[in-house]
Amino acid sequence: MEEASRPKVTLDHCVIHLSDWQRSERFYTEVLGAKVIPAKVGFALRFGDQQLNCHGPGAKPDPVAKHPVMPGNSDLCFRWSGPIDGAVAHLKRCGIAIELGPVERNGAAGTGRSVYFRDPDGSLLEFISYDR
Repeated sequence: MEEASRPKVTLDHCVIHLSDWQRSERFYTEVLGAKVIPAKVGFALRFGDQQLNCHGPGAKPDPVAKHPVMPGNSDLCFRWSGPIDGAVAHLKRCGIAIELGPVERNGAAGTGRSVYFRDPDGSLLEFISYDR
């Protein structure tokens, strides 16, 4: 497809599934700095102009996917501003175990350094830094 005929799209939001609203709110606000956007049941999490819509206990998402994501099934990468050593220190201060890294990875802005960890449900999360 030629460049001029490609649709102009950007990622608006992703969906994660949580098993415990309070535990996840604490994790995503304290560790990732998310802003909580209240919903009828639960909340969404906003990071600048990107959002994670959250499904969890008591929520009735509409429409429902034939095979919705379940708690622990997500794999998400967040851009860390500053050198990756700052992300490592932040995770340690928060008591979050590092699963892998820092390691070199390719992301949306090219080659960066990443560190991997898990959210309370076991979803794989990554901080990537493009600062050397």
